[in-house]
Amino acid sequence: MPTLSLRGLTEQTYEGLRQLAISNHRSMHEQMRLLIEREVRYAQVGGVERARRWRSLLAGRHFPDLAADIQANRSR
Repeated sequence: MPTLSLRGLTEQTYEGLRQLAISNHRSMHEQMRLLIEREVRYAQVGGVERARRWRSLLAGRHFPDLAADIQANRSR
């Protein structure tokens, strides 16, 4: 499995990453890997094209306000 060493982080970035890892109950290594994988996945053309296709398929459709429906149902 490939390995990546990351140098040149500012103290602020390092501390922010550390706090993010703590709040997500992850190690710093796990948090960095997740962030990098997520960014790569979002940057891939396939995901963007899929999102555009869904937007065009759903364009002009009316979707009910589910929160209003739930509130109306509870007040019956």
